[in-house]
Amino acid sequence: MAKHSADKGIRDLGRLFPYMSDCSSLTVECAASDYSASSIARAVEDCDAHLLNLNVTSETAALPGNIVVDLRVNHRNAEAVSRSLERYGYMVTSHDGTVMPQEEAARGNAMELLHYLEM
Repeated sequence: MAKHSADKGIRDLGRLFPYMSDCSSLTVECAASDYSASSIARAVEDCDAHLLNLNVTSETAALPGNIVVDLRVNHRNAEAVSRSLERYGYMVTSHDGTVMPQEEAARGNAMELLHYLEM
């Protein structure tokens, strides 16, 4: 009976967080009275991103009276979304979006070209 329960739990978790490529996860903390799913969605969409998952979690908040929200957005790099959420007053405690090495190299080449053109 315990194995059946564990399998069901894994299936349920898979439904809540299905695999998706080109996305990143963020963890946000805010006062319970300031929590607004629509405000969080608006902050994400201000960066031309889509909110794929939003889950209020049972993780212990850093500050008493705060709640923790896990988000998944359709951008690989979560930096812009993180800044937008902070502008909306949410505290981003972690994110896993990363810049791919090819993108970092292209960005470096573009910056060198701009530097050369400014001379």
